[in-house]
Amino acid sequence: MRTIFPKPALAFLLFCIASSGVMAQNIESRKNEKARLEKEIALIDSQLKENSSKSRNALTELTLLRKKISNRKTLIAQTDAEIRHYGDRIYLTNKQINKLQARYDTLETYYCRLIRGVYKNRDAKIWYMYILASDDLGQAFRRYGYFKNLSLEMKSQAQKLLQAKAELEEQKEKLAVLKREAEEVKAERKKEYDTLLEEEGRSKAVVGSLQREKKKYQSQLATKKKQVDALNREIEKLVAEAMKASRQPAGKKKVEVDYKLSGEFAANKGKLPWPVEGPVVDRFGQHFHPVYKSLTLPMNKGVDIATAKNAPVRCIFNGVVVQVIVMPGYNQCVLVQHGDYFSFYCKLKSVSVKAGSKVTTGQEIGTVDTIGSETVLHLEIWKGENAQNPEIWLR
Repeated sequence: MRTIFPKPALAFLLFCIASSGVMAQNIESRKNEKARLEKEIALIDSQLKENSSKSRNALTELTLLRKKISNRKTLIAQTDAEIRHYGDRIYLTNKQINKLQARYDTLETYYCRLIRGVYKNRDAKIWYMYILASDDLGQAFRRYGYFKNLSLEMKSQAQKLLQAKAELEEQKEKLAVLKREAEEVKAERKKEYDTLLEEEGRSKAVVGSLQREKKKYQSQLATKKKQVDALNREIEKLVAEAMKASRQPAGKKKVEVDYKLSGEFAANKGKLPWPVEGPVVDRFGQHFHPVYKSLTLPMNKGVDIATAKNAPVRCIFNGVVVQVIVMPGYNQCVLVQHGDYFSFYCKLKSVSVKAGSKVTTGQEIGTVDTIGSETVLHLEIWKGENAQNPEIWLR
């Protein structure tokens, strides 16, 4: 026979199952995000130490500190959400304990009444006389059944009482664990907040240093601008040459564009793998200086990703290496063509491919270099002769 649930009960059951699933996913998601943020913070810490031990670059230090502060604030926000989650669970557990306590008290009262009744009539002779004084055999059996049921009821109530007590103790133990875990999370939150205050203080000190030595940092910025402009001109020239080769008239050396590969690259927008692990410390586009608000920083036609020393750099999609070049301030650079799309990897210490090499998604093409005090990969993505924001292409 099939069991039919009433619609409201079925809806509630489905809601509970869905809610528990979502809660489990949220907890797992928070754990993964927390691990990622902590890994990025550790990476930034190592870069900050490197920056301090070598020729100190205040703008680099400020950029790293601000990224670290941003990650720390996200961590604190996640910890706050975790604390709220514990608060909700503690509230619900307390509610359950109160219900179980009320049930236990009721069972205990009823059981005590039974015991008192039995105690008052504890003389077995009285019970036997009561049965023997029956008018007929049927009444005698009924009276005997009453005493037998009374004994069974006492045993049943005792069992229920023990079970209720065990459930109550289990919930109290659960509550103690939740409270202990909540206190640990709160202590972790306080530690994170204290560290955040220290980092914000250090950031203010770096801003003060930049403000005091404006001429020195403007000179550094001018040098950086020249390097960026030179890189932008070179990448524009290389892409233009590659596109021109595909448009050569018949009879001349023509390089066919793999439009199938172009379509596959475009279809993976937002899903391409990151070439290295680490936080983005300089985003795509034109930005103002974080301290000298009227001063614009060099145009960034890609993104800069802070990463570990000697980290392997992996190709983001199938393609062919167009060129390997060396640029001042960027060391070795590799340009890879994916049909009419291009990916450009700079600041490499070593390169394991050469012009004409076919590469696949995830293939190692070199390792990141530490230039000055920075271990950063510069990545650009182009569609034809137009620079794209890599962050909207990477997953």
